[in-house]
Amino acid sequence: MKTLISGGTVVSSTGRTVADVLVDGETIAAVLAPGSTALGVDLATSVDRVIDASGKYVVPGGIDAHTHMEMPFGGTFASDTFETGTTAAAWGGTTTIVDFVVQYPDQNPLEQYALWHDKAAGQCAIDYGFHQILSDVQDSSLKAMDELVAEGVTSFKLFMAYQGVFLSDDGQILRAMQKASDNGAMIMMHAENGSVIDVLVRQALEAGNTSPYHHGLTRPWQAEAEATSRAIMLADLTGAPLYVVHVSAKQAVEQIAIARDKGQNVFGETCPQYLYLSLEEQLAAHSERWGAFEGAKWVCSTPLRSRAEGHQDHMWQALRTNDVQLVSTDHCPFCMKDQKELGLDNFAKIPNGIGSVEHRMDLMYQGVVSGQISLERWVEITSTTPARMFGMWGRKGVIAPGADADVVVYDPAGHTSIGVGKTHHMNMDYSAWEGFEVDGHVDLVMSRGTVLVSDGAFHGRPGHGQYVRRGLSQYLL
Repeated sequence: MKTLISGGTVVSSTGRTVADVLVDGETIAAVLAPGSTALGVDLATSVDRVIDASGKYVVPGGIDAHTHMEMPFGGTFASDTFETGTTAAAWGGTTTIVDFVVQYPDQNPLEQYALWHDKAAGQCAIDYGFHQILSDVQDSSLKAMDELVAEGVTSFKLFMAYQGVFLSDDGQILRAMQKASDNGAMIMMHAENGSVIDVLVRQALEAGNTSPYHHGLTRPWQAEAEATSRAIMLADLTGAPLYVVHVSAKQAVEQIAIARDKGQNVFGETCPQYLYLSLEEQLAAHSERWGAFEGAKWVCSTPLRSRAEGHQDHMWQALRTNDVQLVSTDHCPFCMKDQKELGLDNFAKIPNGIGSVEHRMDLMYQGVVSGQISLERWVEITSTTPARMFGMWGRKGVIAPGADADVVVYDPAGHTSIGVGKTHHMNMDYSAWEGFEVDGHVDLVMSRGTVLVSDGAFHGRPGHGQYVRRGLSQYLL
């Protein structure tokens, strides 16, 4: 099928222009001046379908490079399946996710990789790739890293927190980084000093401080900044590229900026919650339904930070200056009932995670409206840079001939009200973004030439999404 997306403003990371986009099958065939006959025919009458994008933005489909569908955590599982999570992502203009294969201690990384393929195959509404979590680093893990790179899994996540579950010590991190330096893979790091956090959590509980608010107080910015600095030093020692996930503290951003100014391949992502939400709102949270436990809906790690200390403003600034390179969601949703409520009397037992995969594109567009970022930067941090960072650029993250026809038509004159019963398709019984209003709207979503969302309806299906075999990072300095 041939489709012409006509009259829209095509936006890239470097500029914008009014243009027609010709889609032939699953790929983009041409980007042409409106009404162009450069191909020797009148396209509007020779294609199978014309989509009028006049007055709207035509942008590459969003890429969420950090999601956790069906992730086992804290005695339960993330509530979104690959089907529900990728369907919700499509509603919000995201056409590719990169999810995490989970390996717990003594599990075989290759067997876990196969298990995640079994979970996702035939279930995804959009395209998907995988990162690999390594919870223990031993000879077999290092060998598996080489085999996984050959499979298109070119990024490996390590943790400096969660003793007995995910934590790797500095020696294990060193060995993984040495391997990554050798095979070209990206090391992703959950950078928090877990030993410090464990002591602070124990002290808080012993003092009777059990509410969700204390989750953030026991994971202070110093624990994040110190671990970020330590990870950067180990990456410098080994020469491995380092990607720090879910950066929330301005002091951690400063460590990343210093390393980058020295020419080191160090990168950082942040998430919408660290741009919009804060500890103060978590403290003030109260509802008839959940009472003082309402703040549990915002329990995530790294935690929300204090607005009074300026973390949110600094994070927006870091996005403008490219000290932070992109925005992912760390989508790891849990329902309040029977999941978050596992920690009713102990904040340390609240499953960590916020559901945002459906709202990232809208929330970041609101940053354009408010003047925090440019329109081009919106496309860059939500699509182009994730594609380059994780070895998909050229196929994903760009509207250009030969690229996958992953296209979003976005209406700047539209409006989106976020919340349960409004724009909410994630498998959750609440929204962390309840009441947020966005001055823009996702009108149409196309994945590899197939329209998934249009006219306020979902036209996609589980199984449309294909596995993306990723190359090495295309973003290195």
